[in-house]
Amino acid sequence: MTWFSRSPWIFHYDASSCNGCDIEVLACLSPLYDVERFGIINTGNPKHSDIFVVTGTVNELNRDVIRNIYDQMPEPRVVVAVGICATSAGVFRECYNVSGGIDQVIPVDVYVPGCAARPESIIDGIVRALAILEEKRAKMNTANAAPASGNGDPGGAR
Repeated sequence: MTWFSRSPWIFHYDASSCNGCDIEVLACLSPLYDVERFGIINTGNPKHSDIFVVTGTVNELNRDVIRNIYDQMPEPRVVVAVGICATSAGVFRECYNVSGGIDQVIPVDVYVPGCAARPESIIDGIVRALAILEEKRAKMNTANAAPASGNGDPGGAR
């Protein structure tokens, strides 16, 4: 794990799950696992978050909600699908109103398998997401860097 310039904040959304993975996500915040030791803060506002943690399946009612939350998050952002329901719809895959996993609506960067996913797996997935987040930040910084010469100003420096 690398040193991060600022603490990553996560936003957790339950997309119609059985709540098994949600309980395990909350266990990650408990003193036993303590994800805050990595500087990870759970926030209730997607506009302040870096990592979108989703549990459960996609259905017609939450499809727009998931997309809306994702669109509210600032760039760069990382999505973590927690549990087999979020990754592939799991045992609910054949239900009439289930469209599939989270990747049917938004791009997913990290998949955390399990039913319910263990807290150790969730923490590992979030740490992997941190590395992806730093890569995306580095790419954004290089893309936003001003060119050293050839700025297109025919009048020269002012």
